[in-house]
Amino acid sequence: MAIPTRFAPTCILLATLALCPQPAAAQIASITDQGGRRLFVNQDPPTLLKPLGKKPATIYLPGESTFTGNSRPWLSIDRDGAEKLVREAAERHHVDPALIRAVIETESNWNSRAVSRKGAGGLMQLIPTTARRYGASDLFNPEQNIDAGVRHLKSLLQRYNGNLDLALAAYNAGEGAVDRAGGIPHFRETKDYVQKVQNAYFRPGSGRLTDAFTNRRAIHRDVDASGRLIFTND
Repeated sequence: MAIPTRFAPTCILLATLALCPQPAAAQIASITDQGGRRLFVNQDPPTLLKPLGKKPATIYLPGESTFTGNSRPWLSIDRDGAEKLVREAAERHHVDPALIRAVIETESNWNSRAVSRKGAGGLMQLIPTTARRYGASDLFNPEQNIDAGVRHLKSLLQRYNGNLDLALAAYNAGEGAVDRAGGIPHFRETKDYVQKVQNAYFRPGSGRLTDAFTNRRAIHRDVDASGRLIFTND
């Protein structure tokens, strides 16, 4: 049947639209991306990729908070148990146990779960690279932590020929910082650290070996030839 002339353009247009592929989703959708921006799209919202990487772990100050979780029962070691490990490590590596105690007291205050702002952990506050250097696979295992810490402390004492000031400064700030400074680095934290450890080590009743070290920071009283009193820490 012939199509009347007045309807021909309309029919041709409808036929053409019927033959053309239609978009799968023609409506405008509003989405919000990970950055909080509002986007408008004319298709199904794209899958938003989540940022890679884990959420940063909470870091605690030594002695103030503890590592959470009870899957490792040795984290609950008491003072007597820690003292036993100190004595054993001291005997193994020939380091004065009183010095080890002074370092632990200053570093973690005997908190086996302590974690520092710099990521050091455990009783002797070892960073992961130092712990691995001395064979400790778990920072929070007191036996591994103390053994690795004592070995590290002994290596520093050997490196600096028994100079307790430099060994303690390197324990806190690293050997590189001590070598660059040619002595205790000019960091308030490091200076305070060296002083605190020595205060604990040389205080009465610490049990230190009397011939192990001399107190380089002690004040000595002398009298010169003219009778004047002289106080010095030399």
